[in-house]
Amino acid sequence: MKIAMIGSGAAGSVFAAYLKKGGADDITLVDRYKAHMDKIAESGLVMKDPTGEYHLEGFKTAYSAEDIGIMDVVVLMVKATQTDSAMKSAMKCIGPDTVVVTLQNGLGNDERLKKYVPGNRLIFGCGNMGTELPEPGRCVSKPFPGNNMFFGPSEKCGRTDAVGKYIEECFTKGGLSPRYYDDVRPYVWRKATSNSGFNTTCAILRSKVRYVAADENGMALVWQIWREAADVAEALGIPGIWEYMQEQFPSILASIGDYYPSMAQDVVLNQRETEVTCLTGAISDYGKKVGVPTPTCDVLTQVVKYLEANYENMYKGE
Repeated sequence: MKIAMIGSGAAGSVFAAYLKKGGADDITLVDRYKAHMDKIAESGLVMKDPTGEYHLEGFKTAYSAEDIGIMDVVVLMVKATQTDSAMKSAMKCIGPDTVVVTLQNGLGNDERLKKYVPGNRLIFGCGNMGTELPEPGRCVSKPFPGNNMFFGPSEKCGRTDAVGKYIEECFTKGGLSPRYYDDVRPYVWRKATSNSGFNTTCAILRSKVRYVAADENGMALVWQIWREAADVAEALGIPGIWEYMQEQFPSILASIGDYYPSMAQDVVLNQRETEVTCLTGAISDYGKKVGVPTPTCDVLTQVVKYLEANYENMYKGE
């Protein structure tokens, strides 16, 4: 199958690397990061994970999806805040049989994409791992133990099932532990809940996961976010999130303790727009819809939105 990875930064590059390792032989990486695309076109992509370092070649690259031709599968990996702008150009490579797969962080990605493609050509889900892009042409993966890739159809049909099973097979052969579900919503909420706790808190506190986890006040914020997310999910008919977070906390800490989550990378390292609106912000929005209070998510979302709007105004040691 012809696959386009729309958004080939840290996570998109990691996912593409696992697909390539698993036998997907026609992958086009699309990203505006010219140095990264040029490096891959010249000498391939290096992906490092706990099992080793892999040099993968044979990728096609492009700075835009407008001229890459019609794809069988389009995987969307831009930030959720960039979905609309990315899809405007991506529509040029989406034909009547193309299946669009969103593995973006956060909640509500499938609903946003239904403006562009019908539900019977849409797969949504998430990866459960940390990712980094330390330099052009090189990415790092820190997958969680156990199942670490979850996805399923927005509307079940033969075409989405065929694509879903193909991607599941490639990810498996590539070294991940994926699962294609008929109903993936509980797993998306688990990942979004986990992300919201440490992403938002680490961004505000400008700390790696292990430092937040070691501090009573830092972890209090994380647990408050997780509690609110679990309550909202329960009201939406998705139970068990609170129990899941209690069970998974030790493995989360073991996997990404020495890591800046993606939102902290945005705020602390790169000073760019974050995905807070589809994490704690989305929990707040869903909470309003179902009548569940989310005071911690409300306030912390406002704090992050202030930070990303005022990088140039912050104290720099003058």
